[in-house]
Amino acid sequence: MRVAIYGAGAMGTVLGAFLNLGGFTDVDLITRNEAHVQALNERGATIVCEGDGVEKLVPVRAFTPDELFKMGTVYDVVFLMTKQRFNGEILSALLPHLAKDGVVCTTQNGLPEKSVAEVVGAERTYGAATSFGATYISAGKVALTSEMQAMSMELGGYKNDGRKNGVLTDILAYVGKAIGKEGFVKSTDNLLGARWAKLSINAAFSGLSVMTGGTFGEVAKKKKSRKAALGILRECMSVAKADGVKLALMQGHDMEKMLGGKTRFGRLFAYMVLPFAMKRHKKLVSGMLKDVENGRRCEIDFVTGLVSEEGRRLGVATPLCDRTVEIVHGIENGLYEIGFANMDFFEV
Repeated sequence: MRVAIYGAGAMGTVLGAFLNLGGFTDVDLITRNEAHVQALNERGATIVCEGDGVEKLVPVRAFTPDELFKMGTVYDVVFLMTKQRFNGEILSALLPHLAKDGVVCTTQNGLPEKSVAEVVGAERTYGAATSFGATYISAGKVALTSEMQAMSMELGGYKNDGRKNGVLTDILAYVGKAIGKEGFVKSTDNLLGARWAKLSINAAFSGLSVMTGGTFGEVAKKKKSRKAALGILRECMSVAKADGVKLALMQGHDMEKMLGGKTRFGRLFAYMVLPFAMKRHKKLVSGMLKDVENGRRCEIDFVTGLVSEEGRRLGVATPLCDRTVEIVHGIENGLYEIGFANMDFFEV
């Protein structure tokens, strides 16, 4: 079983390192960052586990895309962890390197399976909703910003019979061995529910992280951003419900019951509990914030913007999501500065 992690940035490096650490070593990490590739091959992957106060150095095998294409390696499983906007181009180039019965499992945010299936076919398309965060520090070194025991993945097939679910869970179970968590990965027949549960958290916290420059913990703690995050979560739940989607449990909790209350008591309860719900991910910073800080366009249109788009399609108002997208694009275009003062744009 030959596995590739295509897009081995911070998240992909963590996944690849923990696969190796757990005992699954036939995995290649693929990234365009040549300095990162060199450091990974020479020194191994350094994973700074910020939530647990430990650091792990793990031998891994890494290549650039050009090296991969020259070698002609064929993979049984490709975990796709690149930016969504490049899916068509990347997957077209990868297709000759996918085994006849090989599959692509996208871990990207939002609802990326459709764009994957358009290239590789629905029968070879799988998706995994990931619940952990990571940031790039330097070549060969990344930070895991979630606690290891808070890490999880939920995967399923996209418009297929899910026959490869068992193979994918068997592979990812090695990550569970590395972090000491038996239930790290779960198979689901409600992939859309898992996607929308993760999308709801990302739509709320990633966009606000870009706007404020804060961690997820800071967003959940401060009054204005906490109210905005809860409002965005409720919009996401309303859109999902209108589309007939039942949100999957997040870390064993029913998000709609815990955070989606619409009565006065329900909203007060959600307001009180949100910082505790985000405790294990409190140091997480949106990868989109890193993109914006480095002068790159972020993927807000594939996250919060996707909720707005689906809301328009289904006739559900999403004013907080709309405003978040507007402000993030304003930051990208130099109209606004990053900071918590941007929360004044919201009426919550």
